[in-house]
Amino acid sequence: MQRSFLVFAAALILLMAGALFYAARIPVEHAQTGVATEPVTSTADAPVYPSFTLADLDGNERQFSEWEGKHRLLNFWATWCAPCRREIPLLKTFQDEHGENGFVVIGIAVDFPDQVAAYAEEAEFNYPVLVGQEDAMAVAETSGVEFIGMPFTMIVAADGELINTHIGEIVDSHLEHIARVLTMLDNGEIDKASARQALDFL
Repeated sequence: MQRSFLVFAAALILLMAGALFYAARIPVEHAQTGVATEPVTSTADAPVYPSFTLADLDGNERQFSEWEGKHRLLNFWATWCAPCRREIPLLKTFQDEHGENGFVVIGIAVDFPDQVAAYAEEAEFNYPVLVGQEDAMAVAETSGVEFIGMPFTMIVAADGELINTHIGEIVDSHLEHIARVLTMLDNGEIDKASARQALDFL
């Protein structure tokens, strides 16, 4: 009799623990879902990217509007960031292959000018590189997307509309997909909403 009571009590305790565990998970899962949808909401609003001015590697002030009329990949990086450095050869290849088709990569170094200039001698950039620290981070934040780390890439259409963002390291397949989607947009095969949806996986 005592053994049966102990088995029943143990089963009841396990049942209650399971119910409490399930109940405790519900708000956590809801909160995570809310976080995951925030980038989608910000890109769906399709803001026009604001104008900004940052210095280039020679210390000359450059306006973002200089590249108006081209699809722009704004790549935020730093010399101390290993994934950022891994992206650079891929971005150089992308610039070589698509530069004549209305695309331009713009590197925005969130770093000290001297360190960026020294690294640039080794990297041999074939696309414009702008430099800043707080100013560069402010450029990212003006888009309405929270700047949480690097590398961080923004895709701005030729008319200045922010199409999407990618947080983390860019790989070849990402770049190929970006070029394909924006080329379809240029050709009138898809509209802006479809382009944003096609790039949501980034």
